[in-house]
Amino acid sequence: MTDKAALKALLHWLPSRQPEDHKGRFGHVLLLAGSRGMTGAAVLACRAALRAGAGLVTAAVPESQQAALAGQVPEAMTLGLPETGSGSLRPEAVSRIRGAHMLRSFSVLALGPGLSTHPETARAVVGVLGSLAIPAVIDADALNILSAQPRADVRTLLERRGAPWVFTPHPGELARLLAVEAADVQSDRKASARSLVKALGGVCLLKGHRTVVTDGKSLWVNPTGNPGLAKGGSGDTLTGTIAGLWAQHVANGGTEGGYEAAALGAFLHGLAADIAVRTKGEHSLLASDVIEVLPQAFLKLGL
Repeated sequence: MTDKAALKALLHWLPSRQPEDHKGRFGHVLLLAGSRGMTGAAVLACRAALRAGAGLVTAAVPESQQAALAGQVPEAMTLGLPETGSGSLRPEAVSRIRGAHMLRSFSVLALGPGLSTHPETARAVVGVLGSLAIPAVIDADALNILSAQPRADVRTLLERRGAPWVFTPHPGELARLLAVEAADVQSDRKASARSLVKALGGVCLLKGHRTVVTDGKSLWVNPTGNPGLAKGGSGDTLTGTIAGLWAQHVANGGTEGGYEAAALGAFLHGLAADIAVRTKGEHSLLASDVIEVLPQAFLKLGL
């Protein structure tokens, strides 16, 4: 398909909105993110998921960060979790998350932004991935945690989940997952993304100039975005955007959709950045600026 035809297919993939709809029809994102000093990553991902159209978002964060996040994103629910002395998640968080899922029936899990790679947090991440059989967007420190595990164990963990997943690495994170150098990843970005899918399954979204999305069969090279996105928080915003889009699909009966959510998320995220950069400039663009103009990106696409 041409880029235009592929984009049209992605837009049709996103559920339409009807006058009688309610928040339950557009999914519930569970965001597992944040640690002491990194609460902003959770805030950005949370706001982006809501702006992308998720009906509900619950941000699961270390207990000490719960009040700060709630004050920054009043539209979201929060779930305080057991934490280490350094303010990152402990393994006991897993049982609390499982209990919350039984009550709230989350649609999509997004995990990684600002989590840290503390050994106890690593155990929590592995436990959550193995416990929740819902689609997952795996980003940032969750990727770094998985890269430190034996590859065969990671593949087994993911395959046993019973639900699809999307990896969203930048070149350095993908290099760690593949045990190569970042320069090797950048030398052939399409092949590198395909290599991760071959090794671990799922969908790979390789961030950077002309973001690459592949499920091993289809491949999308994103045409939107600009150098203003080269700033902290952009990846957290993209993670939230993808999760918010995917939750809507899942809540309407979709069983897969990771490739479409990642490709459409990358396009909308980049398009919002292209809109925002007109007034903010490439030097001054912030991730929060991108979130604030996501509505304009949706409107430009007729959504």
